[in-house]
Amino acid sequence: MSLPQTCLQLDVGNSSAKWRLLAGAEVVQRGRYRADDAASRAALLGCAPAPAAIWVSSVAGEAPNRALAAMLMERWGVQPWFAVAEAETLGLRNCYAEPARLGVDRWLAMLGARALSDGRLCVVDAGSALTIDFVGADGGHEGGYIIPGPGLMERALLLDTDRVRFCEPAEYRLAPGGSTAEAVRHGIALAQAGAVELALARSAEPVALVLTGGGGPWLHSHLHAHLHARLTKAATLAPDLVLDGLQRMAAARAV
Repeated sequence: MSLPQTCLQLDVGNSSAKWRLLAGAEVVQRGRYRADDAASRAALLGCAPAPAAIWVSSVAGEAPNRALAAMLMERWGVQPWFAVAEAETLGLRNCYAEPARLGVDRWLAMLGARALSDGRLCVVDAGSALTIDFVGADGGHEGGYIIPGPGLMERALLLDTDRVRFCEPAEYRLAPGGSTAEAVRHGIALAQAGAVELALARSAEPVALVLTGGGGPWLHSHLHAHLHARLTKAATLAPDLVLDGLQRMAAARAV
């Protein structure tokens, strides 16, 4: 199926939304949207005179989704289509007993990754949460992991301890930290990279690794070289993976 003449696609996370506008198959605009940010709202609503279609992947709650749909309908009179994880899409088979309970972002990331690589896959989305999912060469979802992302880890640590406090800046690195700030940030970095490395080490056979999300580039540069033995090829960094999967699903369902 050919794409609509103009199509607005949104990947709505827990704190903000990533969007892109396509004219045919070409991305002509992109940006970020926050419901509480007037400038980002104006940029989104001013991106096109009237998109022919609006497709949405959202992990937000029902109330934010209704508010988003109402805003888009008021601006353009176009009913947004919200993707939901299915039992099967384009040969990708859901392992959940209740397929719709699988996060749609994970589902679409796996769907997008299958277009990038044949064979067995490990799909990692490093955002507010770190998700790791395995997909067999036959398209069967083998299950996955959901781990707090760096921001959630740090807030949990600071909220539930009295003496772990710092105000100085510190980067996310893997070496042992020489201050409380470094120990916290480096520990979080170790947990993030270590989770991916351990998941790959436990994998029964080599996989193609596909990374996405805001933390994807950091992971891509910090995963250890010894992991190459667990991979069928060099890791792929795909920033638009969820939106790519959204596009594949919408086209398959003739939305």
